[in-house]
Amino acid sequence: MPKKPEPKTQKTNASVEAFLNAIPNEQTRADCFEIAKMMKQSTKAEPAMWGTSIVGFGEYMMTYANGSQLPWPIVGFSPRKQNLTLYIMAGFDRYDELLKKLGKFSTGKSCLYIKKLADVDKKVLKELVNESVTVMKQSNKK
Repeated sequence: MPKKPEPKTQKTNASVEAFLNAIPNEQTRADCFEIAKMMKQSTKAEPAMWGTSIVGFGEYMMTYANGSQLPWPIVGFSPRKQNLTLYIMAGFDRYDELLKKLGKFSTGKSCLYIKKLADVDKKVLKELVNESVTVMKQSNKK
């Protein structure tokens, strides 16, 4: 039987601090440290590198439409070239009121894209992260 391919993005032992300290843009680096602190407080989990560029907190088994599963962070972020990508795994369907108050952003299925933290209301962002973490923990109890 052929071996199932390993998922590309897996939890690693790489240093989150070293990754964040290597971000060339000073503002992006500062924003990432602040987001990391926010997500750590929300999940009560230590940050871990997922692949080479995602900082994740906590872990759950994500199930794809085809039924296959893989471990994934409950919440996380990545400093991309275009913007900061926050992984809000609960999605955004239930957060219309919060999103109206958030500020400048765009979304994908479970990605929140912001240019910099100054573009959004940090209290609202923290509430969004907290609510998403709560939903993910409740829906993924073992």
